[in-house]
Amino acid sequence: MHLDELRTLLVRHARPDWTTAIDGVLISKVDEPNPPSPSTSGTVLALVAQGAKRLALGERVYEYRAGQYLVASVDLPVTGHFTEASTEHPALGFGLTLDPSDVAGLLLRSGPGDVPRTGGGALPGIAVSDAPDALLDAVVRLLRLLDEPRDQAVLAPLVKREILWRLITGEQGGIVRQLGLADSSLSHVARAVRWIRDHYTQPFRVEDVAQRSGMSVSAFYRNFQAVTAMSPIQFQKQIRLQEARLLLATHPNDITGVGHRVGYDNPSQFSREYRRQFGAPPSQDAARLRRSVRTATAVLP
Repeated sequence: MHLDELRTLLVRHARPDWTTAIDGVLISKVDEPNPPSPSTSGTVLALVAQGAKRLALGERVYEYRAGQYLVASVDLPVTGHFTEASTEHPALGFGLTLDPSDVAGLLLRSGPGDVPRTGGGALPGIAVSDAPDALLDAVVRLLRLLDEPRDQAVLAPLVKREILWRLITGEQGGIVRQLGLADSSLSHVARAVRWIRDHYTQPFRVEDVAQRSGMSVSAFYRNFQAVTAMSPIQFQKQIRLQEARLLLATHPNDITGVGHRVGYDNPSQFSREYRRQFGAPPSQDAARLRRSVRTATAVLP
């Protein structure tokens, strides 16, 4: 019952840019399966109402379909695509940005025993679960507010808080709760992720990044691998290649220059790793990008 109304609301309020009148709420509507597209996950709840999506993070592959949700607790380089969508039955999805400060606020308000304890080890940065009725109900009520502009400013923050609480106390609550814990393993890894993103063109030593993150080298490497499904060097490579692809969309005739700008001193290495990642050398992929320029969010279903 919840899914039927959810689909109706998503179709009614879908926009080409996926935005809505409620801050942090996104709606997707896709009419055909699309090829895998690289992007970054953001920290997000993504709920499928119709169709299906496949997402790859390193060697891990996640699939989620109608009635399932995905949570991402770290902004990770991912590749995703819709696997089930048509004009008659478009893929429909709801997305909600997860703010660590909101998670922390709810954890502070919760009483003893209200929230399951989070273990000390780092959990994966992405997980998929079936959506319980209480979560679906809250999402539907949030989307109903798109038809009630007068009520949005007061009620939307309350319903978003309820959705977040359902996640915190749900099957993947451990992953979401780590977002709000300042000294969790996830927070240390997230600190390293941000540093690598900000300095992706620069070579680095894992020992130095571990120190910046406040962890021993062995603990840092183990936790980074658990959260991101890749090593710090592999993570940097993913960021470099995704940035290169964005640059090639606007500088298709400067392959060597683009490779150098993202940190590759060796053009042959850049071309080889780019082809391995995207299935075509930079020159061919740049031509393909010119023919089909579009924006997409890999995680939002």
